[in-house]
Amino acid sequence: MQITLVRHLPTYWNELNLLQGRRDIDISPPSPELLQEVSKNKKFIKQREPFDYILSSTLKRTAQTAFYYGYQPEVEPLLDEYDFGPFEGKPKEHLMKKHGNDWIETPLKITFGEGISRLQERIMAFLDNYPSGSNLLLFSHGTWTRAFLSYCRYGHLNNMNKFTVRNNECLTLEVSGRSCKVNSGGFDLV
Repeated sequence: MQITLVRHLPTYWNELNLLQGRRDIDISPPSPELLQEVSKNKKFIKQREPFDYILSSTLKRTAQTAFYYGYQPEVEPLLDEYDFGPFEGKPKEHLMKKHGNDWIETPLKITFGEGISRLQERIMAFLDNYPSGSNLLLFSHGTWTRAFLSYCRYGHLNNMNKFTVRNNECLTLEVSGRSCKVNSGGFDLV
């Protein structure tokens, strides 16, 4: 299965480094430079068409991003961002101060919001819901995308916070069962 992912465009909360999670925040008006990046990504994405499914989460920032890319996605709740519970709307440093080492090394031990194990269940359900021969375009979120990369590469989410995925980052993966290979685009291990 080929999956092309685009992390949503930046929001005001991204600019302030606040955790959004399930908060339904609008994207910020894109700068001319960001629109150039979108244009570059659109060329990359067009080379991967046709898509069997074009999906976004239930949160408007992913659908708004899809609009800038010229797509009208179907809504898929399994793509919703991780629920940060009491940390939503707060600086990421608050989460790091309380759970720093566990958040980086063993996030499956952490339970706030929905719990990382529930996020892993959603990713597994997502993979079960789409045929292996599919070509998918997903407009997604940062934590969800990092979790997806960790699950596909390692079979669990404990490495999810060792990746970085920037707003508007676009990458294509070849996914087979629990493994994935980045064909193009890119992401970084931290």
